[in-house]
Amino acid sequence: MFNPKLLLISAIAVALVGSMLAFSSLYASTSDNGEKIVNGHGIGYYQTTGDVIDPTGSDGSASTGIDPMEYLRDFNYGRVSTTENGTVVREFTLVADDRQIAEISPGVYYNIWTFNGTVPGPTLRATEGDLIRINFINNGTKPHTIHTHGIHRAEMDGVFEIINPGGRFVYEFYAEQFGVYPYHCHVMPLEEHISHGLYGAYIVDPKTPRPEADEMIMIMNGYDTDFDTENNFYTVNGVPYYYMHHPIEIEKDRLVRVYLVNMLEFDQINNFHLHGNLYNLYRSGTSLTPDELTDMVTMSQGERAILEFSYKYPGQYMFHAHKTEFAEKGWTGMFLVKE
Repeated sequence: MFNPKLLLISAIAVALVGSMLAFSSLYASTSDNGEKIVNGHGIGYYQTTGDVIDPTGSDGSASTGIDPMEYLRDFNYGRVSTTENGTVVREFTLVADDRQIAEISPGVYYNIWTFNGTVPGPTLRATEGDLIRINFINNGTKPHTIHTHGIHRAEMDGVFEIINPGGRFVYEFYAEQFGVYPYHCHVMPLEEHISHGLYGAYIVDPKTPRPEADEMIMIMNGYDTDFDTENNFYTVNGVPYYYMHHPIEIEKDRLVRVYLVNMLEFDQINNFHLHGNLYNLYRSGTSLTPDELTDMVTMSQGERAILEFSYKYPGQYMFHAHKTEFAEKGWTGMFLVKE
């Protein structure tokens, strides 16, 4: 007879054994010169039964290296300077790594690949017309790059200029067109680099700022912890169920602006449904006129949008993927609307 408790205990046991194997594998592969080498997809850093360990009853915490609540409203404007002709220069540093083992859900450890140590990487932000300079350092064991969506010269595209371990590269381009974009590693096999976490968001503000709002970034992603090219967990900002256990506090009648990016690998679509409300949808954020008023948007991988709304009634409201499987495997959260 099926016993959920026995299944949970078995899954946790497998997770712990898997974790030990992962670390033993990590150190067993230390080379003669002391360099620690982590093998690639399919070798098996860590294995689970393929069943999701439901964290219901826990606080939703994990140690992916990020605080999802802090990440939500953390925008990196870079180090700012101005050239003689008055151009604003924003300088960022992104460090890629592929050696971190993180607890992506209670009891489940996974080899995350990171920009600046987190999944997702930091949210870069500039104003249209700024000169962007990204100092990229590959601190991993595999070749990596940064491919930023938007307008730039061919040699700044981050596709053919492969940066090997220990290498550096400076990407430089102007911020144009205003909108919201993803950035990600573009080294083959691309599926592997994105599914492990090498991505983030890049926001270009219009020269005339949008109206004041409570702004936040939400990046939809997932984790394939048993390497069967199907996700076992779905999240916003890296930790399954986090905003379910830690509702996002917002103010009644205050405009909320969500920069939403879909970086989910393996699944064809992802979506965002808001309870008890509708939002103005600006696809790609490249227009100041909304495309529609809706309670749900569906996006393919790499698509993004800006959502604007305000709540007129206080209380607790869910937001989640309307693909039921995703919602029930972690892509679910709450807004707590306060007076």
